[in-house]
Amino acid sequence: MQRRRLLGSAIAGTALAAGVALPAQAHGNGGGRRVKPGIEVLAKQNFAALAGQRVGVISNPTGVLPDLSHEVDLMHASGKVDVVAVFGPEHGFRGVSQAGEGEDYFIDPKTGLPVYNAYNDKDRMAELFAEAGVETIVFDIQDVGSRFYTYIWTMYLALEAAGQLGLRFVVLDRPNPVTGQSASGPVLHPEHATFVGLKPIAQRHGMTVGELATLFNHEFVETEADLTVVKMEGWKRSMYFEETGLPWVAPSPNMPTVDTAVAYPGTCLFEASALSEGRGTTKPFELLGAPGIDHTWTEAVQGLPGTRFREAYFTPSFSKWTGQVCGGTELQVTDRRRFDPIQTALTMIVEQRRAFPEHGWRSQDGGQSFWLDKLTGNQAVRLAIEAGADAEELPAIWAEELDAFSEQRKSHLLYRGTS
Repeated sequence: MQRRRLLGSAIAGTALAAGVALPAQAHGNGGGRRVKPGIEVLAKQNFAALAGQRVGVISNPTGVLPDLSHEVDLMHASGKVDVVAVFGPEHGFRGVSQAGEGEDYFIDPKTGLPVYNAYNDKDRMAELFAEAGVETIVFDIQDVGSRFYTYIWTMYLALEAAGQLGLRFVVLDRPNPVTGQSASGPVLHPEHATFVGLKPIAQRHGMTVGELATLFNHEFVETEADLTVVKMEGWKRSMYFEETGLPWVAPSPNMPTVDTAVAYPGTCLFEASALSEGRGTTKPFELLGAPGIDHTWTEAVQGLPGTRFREAYFTPSFSKWTGQVCGGTELQVTDRRRFDPIQTALTMIVEQRRAFPEHGWRSQDGGQSFWLDKLTGNQAVRLAIEAGADAEELPAIWAEELDAFSEQRKSHLLYRGTS
């Protein structure tokens, strides 16, 4: 039977550990009451859920309270939490590494704590926890709501290791910045599992990290962990991040704004093409293009729901086409409620391949393994596009699997209602 405890309302009148005062409101939601993330709820409870345990924290620069103080610094200074180790995901604990990189082991100069590299190392996660001597793992990282964002898979591997070792696992929940109303897009097939998707969830999952943890723990791990989710207060499934009143801290170097996160569930698919997905520019995942592409692509995709496109030319400072002028388009989302990121991106891909077929897929193993199959989670999408399918035909490929995942997802949702 699943072991799960949900810690809800903060204890009224309890002083925060280490004397940190949190603002009653924050800018960004019209002056209304803001959402309280899990770390704030936990801090108001004087970290009671972590008392008397040797704690390891998996976090990155997003693990902040509303006043932007970092939770590891707060816990360490409070004297109420015995933090013995920190574990950094992709990009590292303090966020110094680029895509596809972690940080080597180091001693954090601010706290003196050992920091381990927990990125993409499924064989060593349990070993790292044992080496650090932890009894409880705390996970707190801002996700962006897409299957191929790697932090949720670091959480999955850590949860699996916690189950194997008999450790407690505590998730401090945060908002899904692109709402939690529904799931959409293809569901991963097991044969395409990589660290941009280890288990069969939808491309845009529509869940918080706390909800994903309950799903993972109940459905996917071999041995369930002793899981606690410290729930947020005040979050509604219909909220985009700006409506929470919380400060946005870039979860990774190429996720600078909420607008980036809104586009990312779709335009990340351009990582699978020869086109630049805007890395090395000021608008990653919104600027897309390659040398030789001209205005005709923008004209072909103009008019998609909730969007407008600008003919654009840019020169990436790193990643694909470094130092070369790329022609292409800038995606601007004008109405988030009408915008479908996955359908929009697939339409863009179909039209780009028709107009500029010389810019094809990224492949591995001499063309036997395609990155698009890893991102969509199946090869049927790529094969349909190659066969000349219109973008409107593609959702039928995954409709049945998406319905099944959406049904599975329901029992793991921790927050109800949309308004």
